[in-house]
Amino acid sequence: MSKISFDELPEFRKDMKRLVKKYRTLEADMSVVRQVLNDEPDAQPPFSFRIEGLKIETCVIKMKKIASDSFKGKGRNSGFRLIYAWFVKEERIVFIELYHKSQQENEDRERILTHFA
Repeated sequence: MSKISFDELPEFRKDMKRLVKKYRTLEADMSVVRQVLNDEPDAQPPFSFRIEGLKIETCVIKMKKIASDSFKGKGRNSGFRLIYAWFVKEERIVFIELYHKSQQENEDRERILTHFA
């Protein structure tokens, strides 16, 4: 049973819609991510870490390693990055951004600050 509630920014939904066209297993992969985050929502170095320097109260975490069946046999340069806000007291996670690491170098800090500053 899920103890954490999950929400998504509209921009995250657009990210998913765009990526799922190329990576057909992404929705199933994100289902697994939700299960993992339900058990361990906070940063788990070296696979995820808090994004520092945002000057906001909300804990924003970048997950670096997301296993995907779409990447089988593609090597270690394949992978998604997931950015989410973790609201400890509310036991709530808001998905902010999802991108393939070869298409984007860093998180969209403007998106984070627009919604959480």
